[in-house]
Amino acid sequence: MKRVDSWFISAYGMNLYRGCQHNCTYCDGRTEKYRVDGDFGSEVTVKINALELLERELDPKRKRKPFRKGYIFLGGGVGDSYQPVEEKFKLTRRALELLTEKDFPVHILTKSHLVLRDIDLIKKINEKTRVIVSFSLSSARDDVGETFEPGASSPSQRLEALKRLKKEGIAAGVFLLPVIPFITDTVEIMTHTLDPVREAGADFLIFGGMTLKEGRQKEFFYGKLRELYPGLIPSYDRIYRGDRWGNASHDYYRSIQQTFNRVLRKYPIPQRIPPGLYADLLDENDRVTVMLEHIDYLLKAQGRESPYGYAAYSISQLKEPLANMRDRLRTLKGVGEFTERIIFDILDTGHSSYLENLLKSF
Repeated sequence: MKRVDSWFISAYGMNLYRGCQHNCTYCDGRTEKYRVDGDFGSEVTVKINALELLERELDPKRKRKPFRKGYIFLGGGVGDSYQPVEEKFKLTRRALELLTEKDFPVHILTKSHLVLRDIDLIKKINEKTRVIVSFSLSSARDDVGETFEPGASSPSQRLEALKRLKKEGIAAGVFLLPVIPFITDTVEIMTHTLDPVREAGADFLIFGGMTLKEGRQKEFFYGKLRELYPGLIPSYDRIYRGDRWGNASHDYYRSIQQTFNRVLRKYPIPQRIPPGLYADLLDENDRVTVMLEHIDYLLKAQGRESPYGYAAYSISQLKEPLANMRDRLRTLKGVGEFTERIIFDILDTGHSSYLENLLKSF
């Protein structure tokens, strides 16, 4: 990656499998652009030479530039690293063994409680560097999971796994995405989800809507709608209008964000990965970029305007350390007086009081 991903705080990532036996009905891994061969949901390509390639990539002698600091992301859009095939091939476990040796921090995203099999390695990495384990949910309802995520661990199993990891001192959170339009995007379902998420001790809760790209992904999902919820098809046609990225209408996304904000007021769970889990891991430019992107997201989630995304992008393109530009920050696009003060705060303290207050304000 050319920059640290602010959703996962990752500089590098890997897909050890292509295709996914979790067979989630809404998965955009089915989209043609990913070129996943075979019957998505049942057939999986196993990258049997992945560990050899990974070991070579992690050899610092082969790198012209030092590794960018941040988490190694173990997950991906075209195959869960802990899908059932992992029980046989153990590519994920072997990757964790290698990352343990190389002292890299790791962020794991999964829909499977199989991650607990590797708790010994996860604890070792956490002792040496740091680990975050995140669980993806569309809701906490097991009946919904059985319908839309038939090959994944049940939501209750995922939350029990999160609770176990927290007891072992591992940072863990939830990606509540995608919420499924008109099925898991209601106040009642969100409340039913946030109660056990809070009880499990999640360190963060990241929310997002569903994308539905034209082609195989949309055709497969509509097949499930026609089978179980035919009355919802006109509502889907209304919000999904052929956007090239598969996005629903802006009005719909704004509506579910407002609903989520109302529900979240009762739960003191940050909407982004807390700075305490990454501030000391990143170089100063990446640290400032990520924090500004988080501020930008949180303000927009509240329906407010924000220049911070522009500022974050400008900083992500710099070739020199921000500390060398203290007297020239206002020359960067998106950096005004208040943004400059936020940047100074991050450079001087490693944290942002403005971001921390925003995280608490939800």
